[in-house]
Amino acid sequence: MGELLLAAKITHVPTMLLSERPGRLEGKRQQAIDGHKEIGRRMRALGVDTVVVIDTHWLVNAGFHVNANAHFKGVYTSHEFPHFIQNLAYEYDGNPVLGDLIAEKATAKGVMTLSHQVETLDLEYGTLVPMRYMNQASDLKVVSVAGWCSVHNLNDSRTLGVAIREAIEASDSKVALLASGSLSHKIWENELYEANNGTFTISREFNRQVDLRVLELWQKGEIATFLKMLPDYAQHCAGEGNMHDTAMLFGALGWDEYKGRGELIGEYFPSSGTGQCNVVFPVA
Repeated sequence: MGELLLAAKITHVPTMLLSERPGRLEGKRQQAIDGHKEIGRRMRALGVDTVVVIDTHWLVNAGFHVNANAHFKGVYTSHEFPHFIQNLAYEYDGNPVLGDLIAEKATAKGVMTLSHQVETLDLEYGTLVPMRYMNQASDLKVVSVAGWCSVHNLNDSRTLGVAIREAIEASDSKVALLASGSLSHKIWENELYEANNGTFTISREFNRQVDLRVLELWQKGEIATFLKMLPDYAQHCAGEGNMHDTAMLFGALGWDEYKGRGELIGEYFPSSGTGQCNVVFPVA
């Protein structure tokens, strides 16, 4: 019987890669990198063999989608930030059985979900950045779920989260589930970026204050209160991918019946106008 062993909301900012290299950003994202490595350490300590990443950089316009390839190998350059992520080589095994089960369970609940095993369907950087630090030995299998859902409602994403949990438990996999996306996500306007030291600042004080309140609610275990504000939070603070990743995560954890307390790994930090964090949620 499969089991969900770890769940987390994580950052994937591309400046983590630049933090590794000589230059003005060297070392600036070390605490975020260390947070990823700590989450990877915990995965292995728990016996995780598969990581399901809900990727808010995978845009879909109809239905929900799972990348369930048996193997992933490529060299990635970001179309969005080609000056940040260039020629990133990667290679991971996948878990097609689990990917297919997720789609089957979700579709049976009335949420049309397709599982794909298409060699040319690549991974996006919402998956590749965390796997660079959490899965350095490429020993953990990877399944990617589209998290940038442009015409979808959050309740369907909640249902997909429930289906992810059911699929895990119907499989023989030991799984970590990662919601890969920011908190607030209002990127600095281009003409304001440099003047406001945009790489290291948040674009709206309102967004920062709401982010901090959300982290407080998570750390206190007041998840039901957070979920009541989730649709407005996603809208008014420009949540990345409309925060479908977060709805899926809490759907898998039990939604408003979940009583766990989030553990902030490292620090909350601004990046390019957005609010970022690594938070682990204990699995009941």
